[in-house]
Amino acid sequence: MRWLLVAVAACLMFVTGAAFAAQNPPKPDANAALVAEAVTGDLLWTLKPRRKVPIASITKIMTALVVLDRTKLKDKVVVSERAAQVGEATANLRAGEELTVEQLLAAMLVESANDAANALADHVGAKGGVKRFVRLMNRKAEEIGLTDTTFVRPDGLDVDGHVSSARDVMLLARRAMQNEDFRGLVQLEQLTLPGNRQLETTNDLLRSYAGLTGVKTGHTSAAGWSQVGSARRDGVQLYGVVLGGTSREQRNSDLAALLDWGFEQFGRVEVISAGTVYARSKIPYQDDRRLELVADRSVSRIVQWDEPLEERVRAPAMVSLPVIAGQPLGSLEIVDANGEVIAERPLIAAESITVTSIPDRTSWYLRRALDNAGDAFSSVLGLLR
Repeated sequence: MRWLLVAVAACLMFVTGAAFAAQNPPKPDANAALVAEAVTGDLLWTLKPRRKVPIASITKIMTALVVLDRTKLKDKVVVSERAAQVGEATANLRAGEELTVEQLLAAMLVESANDAANALADHVGAKGGVKRFVRLMNRKAEEIGLTDTTFVRPDGLDVDGHVSSARDVMLLARRAMQNEDFRGLVQLEQLTLPGNRQLETTNDLLRSYAGLTGVKTGHTSAAGWSQVGSARRDGVQLYGVVLGGTSREQRNSDLAALLDWGFEQFGRVEVISAGTVYARSKIPYQDDRRLELVADRSVSRIVQWDEPLEERVRAPAMVSLPVIAGQPLGSLEIVDANGEVIAERPLIAAESITVTSIPDRTSWYLRRALDNAGDAFSSVLGLLR
């Protein structure tokens, strides 16, 4: 079977209107930053994404993951004296009081309470204490693929060697947001603990940025003002990370601007459409008929609106009979401007075609012989003139 490879360059281009123009991303006042697509984790824009820096209370995303892996939300936790004495951001926990895992997770993720993080670490670490819990954090980091990350504390307070990167923070948040309980907690704007303790979210953008779905802020003197945020608009979900911002207001502004840029420049589009004819192959003994090859299913991807894409179609010049509808007979690749394949699907037969009967084949050979004879006769006449 002879195959044809057909590449149609710049065959796809998606625009949101005639006024669209590619724009440079805003420049955040930060040590590291990025914008990423949520489903694939593809990085859409970066600023020093692998730079190892302190991440402050963003650490508590990992603390939550380890706790969720090893407890139930309704489990009871007795606050240790050590945890109650941890300072800075706290939920004013008292040594010996009993709270549920869910209450402590909420305090840790909403108010960024360090005492709650340590109470949970003591509980899960059991006799091994916080040291065992931190080992579990680093084991989980390795499982997720956080190659720039080392955890030393469960709360993220400044300590030598406790570092991560913008890329790892995005991967960590992306994994955590797959957990339904975690997603629910990081969308809370406020909560009340026993004793009428009112806690407010540290995530200002939950109240001010349309479509924000989480996830976590962080601030210490070494880490600066940091945040990873997730937002959804028009079927597109993005992650934005800002690490080491100069102020709370600047961090909020920079993260919002990066997410806005991402939503303006990128969109989810159908790059392969089910049932669309991408190739036509010859059919033996049927000169005037072609077998249509179609994509077996649709594929959508996040792409930059004005990015040219290329279709690469591989299909047989002529099929062998019989053919059954749905039979794979070719392939389609969608290639971006960097030459990377962003989508691929098999091409299948749109219909069934049976083996040509002997009389039909005989008739085809006779027509072909007559056509060839006619062509030869015409050539001879041309020479005689």
